[in-house]
Amino acid sequence: MAERDPKQLPASFLTIEIADESATRQLANDLALVLKAGDVVCLSGDLGAGKSTFARALLRAFAGDPELEVPSPTFTLVQTYAFERFDLSHFDLYRLEEPEELEELGLDDLLATGAALIEWPEMAGGLLPQDALWIRITQPEEDTDARRYEFGSLAPQWQPRMALTRDIRILVERTEFQGARRRFLAGDASLRTFETVEAGDRTAVLMRWPFHDDAVSETVRAYMQKVHLAQDCRSVVAIGGELRRHGFLAPRIYAADLARGLVLSEDLGSETIVRNGAPVPERYRAAVDVLARLHGISWPRAVALEEGAVYEVPAYSTDALVAEASLFLDWYVPEATGAPADAGTRRDFETLWRAALDSIAETQRGWVLRDFHSPNLLWQEGAAGENRIGLIDFQDTVIGPVAYDVAALTFDARTDIGPELETELFDAYVSARERQAAGFDRAGFTRAYAVMAAQRISKILGIFVRLARRDDKPAYLAHLPRMQGYLDRVLDRPALSDLKGWYARYRP
Repeated sequence: MAERDPKQLPASFLTIEIADESATRQLANDLALVLKAGDVVCLSGDLGAGKSTFARALLRAFAGDPELEVPSPTFTLVQTYAFERFDLSHFDLYRLEEPEELEELGLDDLLATGAALIEWPEMAGGLLPQDALWIRITQPEEDTDARRYEFGSLAPQWQPRMALTRDIRILVERTEFQGARRRFLAGDASLRTFETVEAGDRTAVLMRWPFHDDAVSETVRAYMQKVHLAQDCRSVVAIGGELRRHGFLAPRIYAADLARGLVLSEDLGSETIVRNGAPVPERYRAAVDVLARLHGISWPRAVALEEGAVYEVPAYSTDALVAEASLFLDWYVPEATGAPADAGTRRDFETLWRAALDSIAETQRGWVLRDFHSPNLLWQEGAAGENRIGLIDFQDTVIGPVAYDVAALTFDARTDIGPELETELFDAYVSARERQAAGFDRAGFTRAYAVMAAQRISKILGIFVRLARRDDKPAYLAHLPRMQGYLDRVLDRPALSDLKGWYARYRP
């Protein structure tokens, strides 16, 4: 930690004046949503300024528990709270006799796994991290609950983070969710993050889309472009609106700031088509019905947005499909063998995959939602027909082989789908499509289904390793045995005999 004169506090980049304690809780709530592990928030102010009130409000907001017991750490000096997101440590340095005592409190160790709120930070004598956020709290008028909060930091990241959370609050306040509490909602396998917005007994979901400006590295952005992953939230608005127009249950959008990558939408609940970790056949059959109707519709390539804008749905090109399958080479093979795939192995792999994809060139193409599996299929208890399935996470929709989404469902990456249930769901889908159109090509679809299943499984094996190793999300490794079993099953299909030979030689 670098020495700094405690009297030379960072210049303010944001000043907020509030009228009462309710507004204090809201401000603390807004800050809690952008905290990250390793952060230090310094609360500076005179006795009675409201440092403890703000710290208590922030801890309760972070916990999602307005009744959380938050004792003052005046005598213990530090109180650490273990949360699922990460730990928060609440320091009160008022009784610190020497700045060096801070090291005995273990701040560095605590910051390795969590964040810290520090009252009376001046007592640390300049031994706090240079990138801390300082909040000066003053009372403009005596005997009132009004407060002035001045935010300052020597680190450049705090200003955009505070601007983002303030923009979210402004967006929410434009809707019927005025004064709502915001709660962190676990993100998915992408870079997006989510919040639950609660006002009374009503909830909504706020999605933060961090792909604008320099929030994403050039390497990641290049891959996203190559495989046609959406890079702004226009896709959510366009695809969701079109799905709703055709009677599918996609979340209504209450408000959106496309420039900032913010979408506030309907909360369809958290109950999926899986119960206690196991697939519920009735729910999967309902999802099959949704897919069958979806694939009986001719979807547009361009979707009109407001103010004359148009969103172009990309084509799921052969290059994109091969690049996705190659994640198996990029991540899974090195993980399993300890060595990267050599150039010859990669060349053979890509040649075989292009041939397999060419063999299904005539299969039906349409909108492919791309992640049509249990985490994104929300069960609506008490609803009827196709309205029993709520659809989310469709922003990466492309125009490609419709068999892809059927395979995503029947080889669900998040739960075990046995051969019997897979066959039942496949037959139910084909029967529904045959009732739609007498000329449905069962044989052609069966071949496309096998190819798309193998492509998706190979891709996901690579993605799960990448999430574990590159993105520090090791929990995804628990899904590898399931995906390996799926790959064994699907490679036995006649359409994949050539690929089966390659995997037999090179698969670890």
